Amino acid sequence: MTDTVPETDGLMVKAEKVHKSFGRVEVLKGIDLEVKPGEVMCVIGPSGSGKSTFLRCINHLEKIDAGRLWVNGHLVGYRQKGDKLYELRDKEVSAQRREIGMVFQRFNLFPHMTALENIIEAPVRVKRQSKAQARERAGALLEQVGLGDKARSYPAQLSGGQQQRVAIARALAMEPALMLFDEPTSALDPELVGDVLAVMKQLALDGMTMVVVTHEIGFAREVGDSLVFMDDGIVVEKGNPREVLANPQHPRTQDFLSKVL
Repeated sequence: MTDTVPETDGLMVKAEKVHKSFGRVEVLKGIDLEVKPGEVMCVIGPSGSGKSTFLRCINHLEKIDAGRLWVNGHLVGYRQKGDKLYELRDKEVSAQRREIGMVFQRFNLFPHMTALENIIEAPVRVKRQSKAQARERAGALLEQVGLGDKARSYPAQLSGGQQQRVAIARALAMEPALMLFDEPTSALDPELVGDVLAVMKQLALDGMTMVVVTHEIGFAREVGDSLVFMDDGIVVEKGNPREVLANPQHPRTQDFLSKVL
């Protein structure tokens, strides 16, 4: 599909000098990051720091302006021949996205479909799974996220936390190699946050590679393998979550954490 690049071998995500602008505003200013298979990377930082934009670049929902991004050894959105990059066709980009699951702040469920129907839609349409096979997998995923009794419920009949857990099950139905979470609990009432974080914690224990943009510092400390602090489009500090949170080295990190801890 795309050229596998030797230096990315063994990495699930590799970002190299990634830049992204919207008009005259430079949102990402040369991001370098690496995520190993099975790693849970948590990304924190103030609003407008570029966290969500970077996440959207990983699965080519946003096109980068400069640099390189690889997922699972494949260049995201482009094919390289010699020194030149050629943009992939939409069909090829869609094929790449199949191995990347994404969970957004808002649940984006189809309101006219039941929980089960929301989950089987992509496997049936995109992966050409039989409906019977997709239903069986969807039922197991609903059990996995603690919603085995909600298969026939419509989104409007579910709480925000339940809808977000259906959204996680929907992403998992495509059997992704990588899961991206863009502040998955920020739209939830506080008492509903724990159920969603519990599902994510179990995914981490099961070995899923995850990049999580989050305000949940406790989750980052407990579940994260690495912590990245972003501000103004750059990676300010990164390291072991426990160490960074207990003893941040950069003044900007210290200032941010003093306000959120």
